Amino acid sequence: MGGSGGGFSSPSPDEYKNELDKIRRESYDVAFETNVNAFINEKLGSANSRDVEKTRECLDAIKTVVQEDIEGVIELQYGGSVYKFTYVEGLSDVDVLLKINKSELSNKSPREVLEYIKSKLETKLTNTEEIKVGKLAVTVKYKDGTEIQILPAIKRGDGFKIPSRNGNEWSNVIRPDKFASRLTEVNQNCGGKVVPVIKIVKYINSKLPPSQQLSGYHIESLAIEIFKSYPSKMIRSNKTMLKYFFEKASEKVKEPIKDKTNQSLHVDDYLHSENSPQRKLMSYILSRTYKRMKAADDMKSVDAWNEILGED
Repeated sequence: MGGSGGGFSSPSPDEYKNELDKIRRESYDVAFETNVNAFINEKLGSANSRDVEKTRECLDAIKTVVQEDIEGVIELQYGGSVYKFTYVEGLSDVDVLLKINKSELSNKSPREVLEYIKSKLETKLTNTEEIKVGKLAVTVKYKDGTEIQILPAIKRGDGFKIPSRNGNEWSNVIRPDKFASRLTEVNQNCGGKVVPVIKIVKYINSKLPPSQQLSGYHIESLAIEIFKSYPSKMIRSNKTMLKYFFEKASEKVKEPIKDKTNQSLHVDDYLHSENSPQRKLMSYILSRTYKRMKAADDMKSVDAWNEILGED
């Protein structure tokens, strides 16, 4: 007596074809993701070409010259994006903090301190092409192209004061370590991927006209706000997180972010109030970049991603 047991049934030709198509699509998706991430990593690798040993020698020479006739304590500490490891070659906010404590410079105005640093460096440093004073910092450009920015910071209590945006007075007491610690925490919680994303965002940002660029500090602050609640189920790759940044930043940029270092009320005062025309413009620019990334993904186009990231 025969029965129709539940034996193995071969897939139909259509089912077999669909399964093969699925395998091909998945393989292509993996290859696409791998290729784009590899290209982003190349950009990150070329972004930080600084000769660390040479830079250290330059800083040692600068410190020796500046403190030569000063009674008190002068220290140099990597500052800005260098200190937070979000530095990108040529796009650094400030290279070093010149920390001044208990010296006669402590009671000088920002302009007087900057001019003092410039005059001392001009008389003693060699192999320099130009030494100039800006509103906030002294920039030393060497003949080989090396460029170092020096931001004076006056010790006050448990923090420091740096030149204000107008350069005429000292800022509120700031605590840069506090911001750096928060960024480090968010970065670690995301598997160390936030800092590389910040670097590539700064790189893309630098390709825009100056009037359309975000400040480096603002980009870092946006990254903290965006990635402090990054979904645990989402992929932690440079490409995925870069796309996520631009998607969320296009909304986040519409509102001011409180400055936790106390340097100013908000990190993005330069964009004025909530939903200002300047913020709407930045929102549009960030959204446009996100849409280009989304379109590149939809088309599975590595070339389209290359265009977004731009040429060196």
